[in-house]
Amino acid sequence: MNPYALFHVSDGALLRGLSALVARERAATATLLAHLAEVDARRLYLPAAYPSMYAYCLGELHLSEEAAFKRIHAARAAGRFPAIFAALAEGRLHLSAVVMLAPHLTDETADDLLSAAAHKSKFEIEQLLAERFPRPELPARVEAISAPSAYSVPLAPRPVEAPTQHAPGRVEVSSQRPLVTALPAERVGLQLTMSQSAHDKLRYAQELLSHQIPSGDVAEILD
Repeated sequence: MNPYALFHVSDGALLRGLSALVARERAATATLLAHLAEVDARRLYLPAAYPSMYAYCLGELHLSEEAAFKRIHAARAAGRFPAIFAALAEGRLHLSAVVMLAPHLTDETADDLLSAAAHKSKFEIEQLLAERFPRPELPARVEAISAPSAYSVPLAPRPVEAPTQHAPGRVEVSSQRPLVTALPAERVGLQLTMSQSAHDKLRYAQELLSHQIPSGDVAEILD
């Protein structure tokens, strides 16, 4: 019998099985991180002829680059703050949460941050970190992204009036990339600070269009 064909399983059994599998996966993730942390601490990747734990995860464990990065950083954070292992195993924190929190964890902040982040989504944790560790606002700018060309024409920096429905105030053309090139497919880089209301509307648009744009790519949403 094919173990992956579940059409014969009742609704109740299917849901119970799914919950049990998720619980086991969480426990397995915590145990995996404990092993990674110990292998990393003992530098056991060196006898295996790998220069780093990251290289070992790619070459020996065949993890993807993103999976290796997230698990190594989470393992190191959990090695410093063992409460993370239990939080992962019990489902109070997900792997992405640990990676996001890791740079901000200290002996003074760890207990409070781990508790505050419990059962929160990535977006909610982004908001939590923004409130507790505010960063300077980004300078608003629009700049053309194009490949260098012999036909590139220098463009002197100048202010551009942005439509009020898209961005308040003035938008400065960046002086860091003073070349504009006519290409079949032009790309424009946009960086700005928006209000919480505008951000919420953008998130809402992503949700509404999720069936058409599953990636949630902001450029496609705005287009």
